[in-house]
Amino acid sequence: MTCISAGFSVRRFAHQAFAFYEAPRSADQPQHTPLRHITMATSRRPRMFVARLDSCVESAPLARYMLRAYLSGLPAGERFAETAELLLCELFANAVRYSGAPDDRRVEIRFARVRSRLRLEVHDAGSGLPVLRTASADDEGGRGLFLVNESAERRGCSPRPGGIGKFVWVLVAPDPTPVLATA
Repeated sequence: MTCISAGFSVRRFAHQAFAFYEAPRSADQPQHTPLRHITMATSRRPRMFVARLDSCVESAPLARYMLRAYLSGLPAGERFAETAELLLCELFANAVRYSGAPDDRRVEIRFARVRSRLRLEVHDAGSGLPVLRTASADDEGGRGLFLVNESAERRGCSPRPGGIGKFVWVLVAPDPTPVLATA
C-alpha cells in the first residue's frame, strides 16, 4: 500500500479528503463529485502526487487540502505551504475559468519534490495558453498570473503528452527559515 506518510494510506487520505470536502448543499446546487482518481509513486516519502478533480471552482478547497496533506509528508514541507497554496489556487482557478475545455473534462493536479524545490502542475484539456496581462485599478480580476509570476521561482506552460490540452507548472522555493537572534 502506498503511503503519504507513516501510517497514512492514500485510500484513507482520499476518503478523509472527500469527507472533508463534502459540505451540505441546498437542493438547487449541483451535486459534484470532485475526487476521481488519485495515484502516487511508491516510496517511503511522497515523491509525486496526482489527482483528477472536477473542473469547477468547488474543487479548489479539495486541491489545497491535498497539497497540505502532501506537504505534511515532506521534511520541512511547511516551508513551501503558504506560497504553494497560493500558486495552486491561482493555477487551478485559471484552468477552470479560462481553459475553454468541455465541462466533462477533469483538471489534473500534480505535486512533486524536485531537488530542493516543489513542482506544482495543473493539467487541463483546453488549448488556450495563459497570458500575463496588466490589470487596471478598476478590474476585479486579472491579477492571478501576475501573482504566479512574482511568487514562483520559475514557471512555464507545455502541451500535454498525447496532444490534448496543456499543463502549467511552477517551481516553488522554500520560504527561508527564520534566523533566531542570540544574545
